[in-house]
Amino acid sequence: SKGVLMAKGKVIFSADACKGGGLCVTACPIGIVVMDETRLNAQGYNPATVTDAEQCTGCGSCALFCPDSVITVQRLVQEVSRG
Repeated sequence: SKGVLMAKGKVIFSADACKGGGLCVTACPIGIVVMDETRLNAQGYNPATVTDAEQCTGCGSCALFCPDSVITVQRLVQEVSRG
């Protein structure tokens, strides 16, 4: 059976450089980027994080909207078998 190519992504945050602006949260079309209310970074801000990494498509919107360039998105393509 033929597989379907699915876009996947891996988001890497420089957590200690994050200023908690939250633009990445708004930018994520899937809604998996959130501010981590459970911890503070080196600057005293709640850093951004991803709630469900498996859902990331690697679109890069979060990185595009971050004014401090603390987000790196690695885009991966994964073959998923059908049937």
